Amino acid sequence: MSYRYLLFHKPYDVLCQFTDDGVEGLKRRTLKDYVSVPGVYPVGRLDRDSEGLLLLTNHGALQHRLSDPRFQHPRTYWVQVERIPDETALNQLRQGVVIQGYKTRPARVTRLLEPDLPPREPPIRFRKTVPTAWLELTLTEGRNRQVRRMTAAVNFPTLRLVRVAIAHLQLNGLQPGQWRDLTSEELRPLQALCQ
Repeated sequence: MSYRYLLFHKPYDVLCQFTDDGVEGLKRRTLKDYVSVPGVYPVGRLDRDSEGLLLLTNHGALQHRLSDPRFQHPRTYWVQVERIPDETALNQLRQGVVIQGYKTRPARVTRLLEPDLPPREPPIRFRKTVPTAWLELTLTEGRNRQVRRMTAAVNFPTLRLVRVAIAHLQLNGLQPGQWRDLTSEELRPLQALCQ
């Protein structure tokens, strides 16, 4: 079998699947609107209101290896939050926080200057009296809406969420809606995982 490995920059308001089983008569954008390669599926998910890097493949063993929390593959996000988190909140995220009755694994968390990202359509809500800040979070697990729940747990709600890396793979060079095949250098460490 010939395997395909694609990197895709998922735009905001796009479902992380190829079909929409939602409300009848409501047309929502899916991966099918952007990726025309048959038989590939996303490794992990991004919520409809999240953006960024998505790996798609038809290599089931690799998909399992990167998705299963036991293997602790890092995923890095740039997160715009409401207000300016203090060191106490950042340390809580670093140590793990309780969400939905379980404690998250420790995360790597740093403050960021505002990153150079394409504008989001529609833009996030702007409030003159409420400042925002950007954080870089690296997680080794990927539970449903985990980043949003973590920042909410320390009282700094997420306004914008962009995944910029999965393991060694980077979002660099892809605009929202664009995809490309992995290079041989990017592919080599992934193939080693399945040997």
